Amino acid sequence: MKEIIFLNGEFLPAEEAKLSCLAPGFLLGWGLFETMRSYKNKIIYLKEHIKRILDSCRLLDLNPRYPAAKLKAVIAQALKMSGFKDAYVRLTLAKSEKGTDTAVIIKKYNAPAQSKYREGFRASICGFRQNENSYFSQIKATGRLLYELEFNEARKKGFDEGLILNSSGFIAEGTRSNVFLVKDKQLLTPHLSCGCLDGITRGAILDLASKYKINTYKGNFTIQDIYSCDEAFLTNSLMGVMPLSGVEKEKIGKAKPGLTKFFIDKYNSMLK
Repeated sequence: MKEIIFLNGEFLPAEEAKLSCLAPGFLLGWGLFETMRSYKNKIIYLKEHIKRILDSCRLLDLNPRYPAAKLKAVIAQALKMSGFKDAYVRLTLAKSEKGTDTAVIIKKYNAPAQSKYREGFRASICGFRQNENSYFSQIKATGRLLYELEFNEARKKGFDEGLILNSSGFIAEGTRSNVFLVKDKQLLTPHLSCGCLDGITRGAILDLASKYKINTYKGNFTIQDIYSCDEAFLTNSLMGVMPLSGVEKEKIGKAKPGLTKFFIDKYNSMLK
């Protein structure tokens, strides 16, 4: 098993992959990316990941080198070459000196400890405020320094994640996740107008809620709403569904999750 990188038409060992340091993608963070988990060579919602990155290209004046079908084939081949049964997959499209660089990175997936899915993540409140009026909040751009700095700050303080508020003080998202609350058996999540990314796993949870007739409300929520909710959880395409057990010094909800456990089980069943 080995890490594999596909770069502009070639499959390469990680140590041989090179990009020009003069490319705008490198100099300016001018690019887009998607992170995915492959389990037994299966990526759930792969079609949606690729569609999102290709749809976002026009906003950053990127001309994709390959169509969706080719990207799917490249990812499948890179996964096969890596030999990893549980893999981290990153697709990046970045502005180059002569067009658009395309990179697919395959590494071993390092999952959160199973104890975290029982105990839940604890989150801090970030100092950075999201500009909900910027279209950058709706795309996965490679220029994510503020998100990374806030994530690192949360980790330094002993937390697992950081929650970002928007300019109006409403919850937008986590530095690496979308946010869900459960109140009176209803599922609540910030509206996209709050400045959160329309996450692929966020969409999967909303689809499951619709399928199982769970009342859902997308709106404006404050930190106080989290403190008073029955349960809360975070989602992204790598960790799936992760309980949120506390924010700052406050514990959240009940000792035993109800809908959170339901969504963890339903989401995990799609991986098999």
